[in-house]
Amino acid sequence: MTKAKYGPIDQIGYLVGDLDASIARWIDLMGVGPWTVFRNVALDGEYKGVAGTVTMDVGLAYQGDVQIELIQATNGTPSPYRQADGAPILGVHHIAWLVNDLDDAIAKAGTDGLQLAFRASNPGTRVAYFEAPGDPGVLFEFIESEGTRDLIASGKAATRTWDGSNPVHEIDFAAA
Repeated sequence: MTKAKYGPIDQIGYLVGDLDASIARWIDLMGVGPWTVFRNVALDGEYKGVAGTVTMDVGLAYQGDVQIELIQATNGTPSPYRQADGAPILGVHHIAWLVNDLDDAIAKAGTDGLQLAFRASNPGTRVAYFEAPGDPGVLFEFIESEGTRDLIASGKAATRTWDGSNPVHEIDFAAA
């Protein structure tokens, strides 16, 4: 029996300076793929009391049951993807759980002593990032998105049968 309060980790997120180069390294060095890349993703939200729109390109693939997320921030809006001076943060960034009710997860995380740092949304997704007092570095994210459950299921299935061909599928939200 697990004592994990939020269940199994669904995602490990990394911030990268060049999404395409990072995906190529994950494929070449670790054999992880195929990847779904979302270009021109926008999240409207609030980071530490400052409202703004964050834009990014995102790559998703799977290692077993865990989603690997690579994020390249594409604007300078204050966010959990930037240092206080505006420089991009790079490296391991967060662990995440997909939840059915983001508001409930936010309330529970606050009761558990986590501090809300970023809350944002777009038409398909709502997210909240938390910091653990005394434990800087990796953030804790909760994701509410009906479509993400189907995306995860299809991504895991694609990974199990991937033969190395067609390593990247792109979806550009600017073209939609």
